[in-house]
Amino acid sequence: MKNRIDTMFEALRENNKKALITFLTFGDPDIETSKKLVLAMENSGADLIELGIPFSDPMAEGPVIQAANVRALKHEIDLDIIFKAVSELREETQVPFVFLMYFNSVLSYGTEEFFAQCKKSGVDGVIIPDLPFEESGEIYDLTQKYGVWQISMIAPTSSEERSKAICERAKGFLYCVSSMGVTGMRDGFSTNFDEMFAMLNKYSDIPKCIGFGISKPEHIADLKKYCDGLIVGSAIVKTIAAGETAADKISAVSGLTSALKAPLI
Repeated sequence: MKNRIDTMFEALRENNKKALITFLTFGDPDIETSKKLVLAMENSGADLIELGIPFSDPMAEGPVIQAANVRALKHEIDLDIIFKAVSELREETQVPFVFLMYFNSVLSYGTEEFFAQCKKSGVDGVIIPDLPFEESGEIYDLTQKYGVWQISMIAPTSSEERSKAICERAKGFLYCVSSMGVTGMRDGFSTNFDEMFAMLNKYSDIPKCIGFGISKPEHIADLKKYCDGLIVGSAIVKTIAAGETAADKISAVSGLTSALKAPLI
């Protein structure tokens, strides 16, 4: 079984290209602007878009994305509203969508109903930072049943044994965390990526993408040799927050996405 994530990476690999993955907190500043931002990012070069599900305690997020969660939650946004918005977006785009969310939101919705709605609305994967690999077996069968991949995160500090186990069960792509800590923009990276990716590539040829801290075209130019895709979150969210009007936000995010895509063309 393949979904849009698999098809996208296969097409990029055939053309020796790398993916640009962008992120926004859905509902910041509002649902309609979020939908327009998604389409603008795709039109400006994003190959896959992560949709952050607003949550009151986003433990893996730095202050920029935490603030976006607070702004979105003021609108009383919930998963039903987001599923409806995704369904509407699917009338205009087939870009892969991945939810980034916390496990309590899945449990509160009802685990099987959540994955059924992902399938129905057009969500291709989920990243759940607070659901460790060792505890993710309880949703694995549902991800297989509905073809909605759980995207596994792997840190620079992961042991080889744990990395091997994650690689062997990974679907979609591996989210390779650039640095320890929370999300946020960084000036540079101290991780030994040669060592990290030599180990990961030994165990799986699944696409591997680097995230956490990537915010500039220079970062992408430096890191693209290691991986199949680069993930940019906080820089996008900060740009959205800075715009005074919806039009300003969309224009600025389009420009940033184009600049981030440039090293991958």
